Amino acid sequence: MPSDLKPSAFRRNITGSPFILFAMIVLICSAACGKKEAPKTVPPPQEVTVLTVTPKTVPATFEFVAQAESSHQVEIVARVSGFLEKINYREGDVVKEGQVMFQMDPKPFQAQVAAAKGEVENRQAQLWTAKASLDRIKPLAEQDAASKSDLDNAIGNVKSAEAAVYEAQARLDKAQLDLGYTTIKSPVTGVSSKALLREGAYLSPSGTSSQLTYVAQLNPIWIDFTISQNQQAAVGEDVRQGRLSQPKDHAYEVELGLSDGSRYPHRGKVNFADPSFSKETGTFLVRAEVPNPKGGLRPGMFGKACLKGGVRRNAIVGPQKAVQQTANGHTVYVANAKDQAEIRPVVVGEWIGTDWIINQGLKAGDRVIVEGFQRLAPGVPVKPVSAESPTTPEASSTGAPAGKTPAAPAGELSKPTKSAAK
Repeated sequence: MPSDLKPSAFRRNITGSPFILFAMIVLICSAACGKKEAPKTVPPPQEVTVLTVTPKTVPATFEFVAQAESSHQVEIVARVSGFLEKINYREGDVVKEGQVMFQMDPKPFQAQVAAAKGEVENRQAQLWTAKASLDRIKPLAEQDAASKSDLDNAIGNVKSAEAAVYEAQARLDKAQLDLGYTTIKSPVTGVSSKALLREGAYLSPSGTSSQLTYVAQLNPIWIDFTISQNQQAAVGEDVRQGRLSQPKDHAYEVELGLSDGSRYPHRGKVNFADPSFSKETGTFLVRAEVPNPKGGLRPGMFGKACLKGGVRRNAIVGPQKAVQQTANGHTVYVANAKDQAEIRPVVVGEWIGTDWIINQGLKAGDRVIVEGFQRLAPGVPVKPVSAESPTTPEASSTGAPAGKTPAAPAGELSKPTKSAAK
């Protein structure tokens, strides 16, 4: 073999030529491309439980933060000046109308009454003397035995004495009234507050020394809450659009929710709505009167006032478990016409039990996914199964499986049953 064709030189010639190297790369790539790729496995559609949206008529409820207020709270104050002698009630107890609560020292006022009585007696004696003088002068004047001037003076003396009697009697009445004010009674039946002044304090009809305590009537009790301008506008728009029917004469009932989550057993009615909006808050006051026979509600307590009596027609109602709250608002998953998961933004309204009013985002016929949406993403194929349809032959032949609650009526977004809500 010639020296220039030795194997080592031959290999250097092959690898050193760029054309030969490019041809080798093309051959390798062609061999690789000729291999068939293994087919990808398409995952089966995920089975989800859906409820078909059906418009329905539901009761309209509106919840507001509320506060209890006495229907008749009276400040107990001193009406005359004097010293407080005795406190006659137990602070915090219920007092009856007319019950004595405070007793002031009556002796100075008793003396004033006695003096006023003496003045009345004196004025009455002067009246008697004036009348006797008139009786003597009158016949003499008729016989021209006395002058006309004497008769006029006698008549004037009688009228002046009568006026003096009236004035003295008024002073006596005032003295007796002031004496009565020394005994301070409760004007209403209600719960009493603490005494602000103690025995021996000097009381005055004006200033802080006049304030003694207050009595708050508990039955009935008032429930105050406020409605914003936006809320009122939204309700008015629903009424104009026919979505909301209000009760006759706007006679809404009020159900009160307590702070522990329970419902107060007595319902009340709205008895006042402020005609003007507050300049500070942009809200107006609404007040309801609620029976409180056992005094369980006290002034100042907070709760939730639930306004009932209206009706929403053709409302879209969905279970709360199907609604998700995100940073951009509320959403639900629906199964579209291609049986694919679709995320739908919705605008929610008030709660109806364990359901939610859907104001925007859903329409009749939409299939809302209520179970199985936790593993979904938009566009994922799904296998919709109606909530009312059995998923196994055993369920269809024997009813609901053991430990399960029967499904809701077909074709409706209805309230979950009790066991499902627990």
